[in-house]
Amino acid sequence: MLLAGPELSTVPVTVHIALSEVPKRLTRDSIVEIGRITARDLKSRFGIAAPRLAVAGLNPHAGENGAMGTEDDAIVAPAIAALRAEGIDAFGPLPSDTMFHARARAAYDVALCMYHDQALIPVKTIGFDETVNVTLGLPFVRTSPDHGTAYDIAAKGVARADSLVAALRLAARLAATAQAPTTRAGAA
Repeated sequence: MLLAGPELSTVPVTVHIALSEVPKRLTRDSIVEIGRITARDLKSRFGIAAPRLAVAGLNPHAGENGAMGTEDDAIVAPAIAALRAEGIDAFGPLPSDTMFHARARAAYDVALCMYHDQALIPVKTIGFDETVNVTLGLPFVRTSPDHGTAYDIAAKGVARADSLVAALRLAARLAATAQAPTTRAGAA
């Protein structure tokens, strides 16, 4: 699940699970697999020749060398090393409280986040009506509004079409430009 916004794109490694479950389910292999899929689709679908993946730490301050949890040193850092060994430009683990401001975002194409809200809060805060959910790793293009179906407001005359329009536009762009890596101009 890539949340592609005009100023920030994020990918959560774990989705729709309780925060207390994240450390139990987060593995080096899951981070590596999500990183591979992300890098591959940024190249083939978004036309980014050499994608840069900023990887968030799980714990505050990315664990502060074990002072705030061992997962960042034991799970996240080895996953980043494995991605780098495969030639993927991944770096971190980064403290999530400092990786989403404008200057930090200039250093990467996508933020790989460890859990749902770590990925969705910043992207929705920056571009709620323009951010699109893109399912990565499929043999076809699949997009949807970042906020989901919004059944709770269906047929009430209050829904806005902005996210749906953004999803349709991005789907058309991805379908037209797939398999043609270019430069960072096509950034997610």
